[in-house]
Amino acid sequence: MSALAIDAHGISKAYKIGKTRQQVLKNVAFNAYHGQVTMIMGPSGSGKSTLIAALSGLMKPDEGEVLALGESLWLKKRNQIDRFRLDHCGFIFQGFNLFPALDAMAQVVQVLRYCGVNKSDARARATAVLESVGLGQRLRQKPAELSGGEKQRVAIARALAKEPQLIFADEPTSALDSSNGQVIIRLLHQAARQRGAAIVVVTHDPRLEAHADRIIHMEDGKILDDRMISEPPAHGAANHNGSQQ
Repeated sequence: MSALAIDAHGISKAYKIGKTRQQVLKNVAFNAYHGQVTMIMGPSGSGKSTLIAALSGLMKPDEGEVLALGESLWLKKRNQIDRFRLDHCGFIFQGFNLFPALDAMAQVVQVLRYCGVNKSDARARATAVLESVGLGQRLRQKPAELSGGEKQRVAIARALAKEPQLIFADEPTSALDSSNGQVIIRLLHQAARQRGAAIVVVTHDPRLEAHADRIIHMEDGKILDDRMISEPPAHGAANHNGSQQ
């Protein structure tokens, strides 16, 4: 069995709405493996986006523990959590979250520079990863000059450039047509298989079920069903850079 990338227990979260408290997560247990695409599905309001926020260090749960890459995430100080995300996590969002004034190359280079990569190495890595997602001819285009599918590929390239061990994607295909959506999920699969990343995708798009290694259904703040479609690669089959060990 592949190594656990995330192991969470007892995750609960409530929001205060007026004078009432709405329980969004209810004692959820969750895990994810390196080399596998785990898809969390469920209707709007089921708690799936709140769950990945808790798993990735973006939002502290009211209760529970998240072990991420063997470290207890929420026992860290805030600046340590921020550094953990920078060093180990990639994020892909529904709205792309690209900077309007930056071209595709600069979008990726900027993230690498934040990680301490020198300018020439950052440009080389950015070029390589943008070429790997099919944007080798679009390096100098800004978001306004790119299609929706191309924008999402830039977002994926930006997430992959750091070679993260954890990638969180929140509704990454909801703004795309079917063909572009399938391209995006194939790229995420490649990140899992070739780089050994653990990919956690939140979606309510039923078209993506066929592309998942594992499908978890949530409703009303609870996990209702957890199906393993294909086993994670054996531990040690690939390191986090995709090379054989």
